Amino acid sequence: MRGMTWDHSRGYDPLAAASRLWEARTGQAIRWDRRSLQDFESYPVDELARAYDLIVIDHPHVGQVAKEGCLLPFDHGLDAIAKGSVGGSFESYFWQGRQWALPIDAAAQVQAWVPARRDAPVTGWGELAALAKRGGLALPLRPPHSLMSLFTLCGLSGIPLTVEGPDLFPAQAEEAAALLAELSAAVDPAMFTMDPIAVLEAMADSAAALEVAPLVYGYVSYAADGFRDTRIAFADIPAIGATGPSGSALGGTGIAVSAYADDPEAAADFARWVASGAVQRDLFATHGGQPAHGDAWEADSVNAPVADFYRATRKTLDRAWLRPRHDGYMGFQHDASERLNRGLKAGEEPASIIAALNTRFRESL
Repeated sequence: MRGMTWDHSRGYDPLAAASRLWEARTGQAIRWDRRSLQDFESYPVDELARAYDLIVIDHPHVGQVAKEGCLLPFDHGLDAIAKGSVGGSFESYFWQGRQWALPIDAAAQVQAWVPARRDAPVTGWGELAALAKRGGLALPLRPPHSLMSLFTLCGLSGIPLTVEGPDLFPAQAEEAAALLAELSAAVDPAMFTMDPIAVLEAMADSAAALEVAPLVYGYVSYAADGFRDTRIAFADIPAIGATGPSGSALGGTGIAVSAYADDPEAAADFARWVASGAVQRDLFATHGGQPAHGDAWEADSVNAPVADFYRATRKTLDRAWLRPRHDGYMGFQHDASERLNRGLKAGEEPASIIAALNTRFRESL
């Protein structure tokens, strides 16, 4: 069998390790190829499905893949995976009554901070202004991450977003857009070219002054001692008001079976196995993965090597927000992120930005 995942140690290493054990147990070999993070977020799944048996996907693609019929849904053996899912990870791949992928990696926007440069993570947004003045604030703004931060700021502010439309953002979302504008104006303009990996790499530079990224997708690799010169810790996102760390834009990945697979049942068997609690805890997490099953997130053996990465961010993950997933959303995500960044760079009024994003959302439905 052939599989396609994303080009990062977190995306490839645990699947390669799992496939070696799977082959030893079953005699079935799986060879994994990798695509860039940008391709992962935008490359058509239908084209991948014609070349691969197993595909690691992002949940906002499910509306598109369901319409195209390029993946096979899972029909059995899912109860334990569903019950063990962290936050909405399992739910995120359920669309129109079918389960299109199984969660193997859980992520959301959390807080990254550097223990070598400060004593504790940020607990309130009022701390960020002083942090920015001394050059300690980081925020990935490369599309689509600026839009993800807008989503998260809406959730933190208790502003509901209407995924079924016609408008995604209510008028109150202007408050979140204004806060994002303040943050983007306070950080180095280079942040507009940086995704979460680039930001975490910059924070891990021993010569850097960066202390905190209040909204960044968590990467457990950076919490491991020795992964980079400077170790990064992770925490729940800072709260706004009384809502707590609620509404972070859910990320993560799931494993799916191609509708064109040579042996779809064998591919589905591997997918169910690698998404199971024991494999996620004892193999996936120990080979550089960021599991999606609660058995791993709760285990001392998984948390100890990464400075409690999982326990320290679990509340944010469990309260994360599920993005729209309709066919047409991926185009909206790309266009809206580009439009948002143009507005942020130009100092455009938040009301104008929100109106433009709603126009694009209506067009995507």
